[in-house]
Amino acid sequence: MAQLIRELMTPQPITLPSDTSVQEAARTMRDTDIGDVLVDDDGQLRGIVTDRDLVIRGLAERDDLSDMRLHEVCSEHVITARPDEEVDNVIAKMREHAIRRIPVVDNGEAVGMFSLGDAAMERDPRSALGDISAAQGNR
Repeated sequence: MAQLIRELMTPQPITLPSDTSVQEAARTMRDTDIGDVLVDDDGQLRGIVTDRDLVIRGLAERDDLSDMRLHEVCSEHVITARPDEEVDNVIAKMREHAIRRIPVVDNGEAVGMFSLGDAAMERDPRSALGDISAAQGNR
């Protein structure tokens, strides 16, 4: 029987409203030791912001980020997966769109996150990526 994303995803992803400051998002990422947050409005996924987005779309564009909000730096075209999708299909989707993480969404609400590291730990835990992903501090 095929493995489903709900079995491997990290549940309860961190979501922040689109009007959250980029500084607050950066603090949240730091404090929870993650590299991305999902952006939502009224419980509906609007986008995703990575630590790289904060640098490239925020810091590199402005000297003063005090009034910059997540809706200004998030990727709004988000490729998603459903909890009942097969892992192989989701990995193929990630490969096709060249993305490293994919939000898992059920009825418009983000319920999990699946990453390249999750795939590596499941499929090839002895690979370099699997090893790095399993290391303490990378969850």
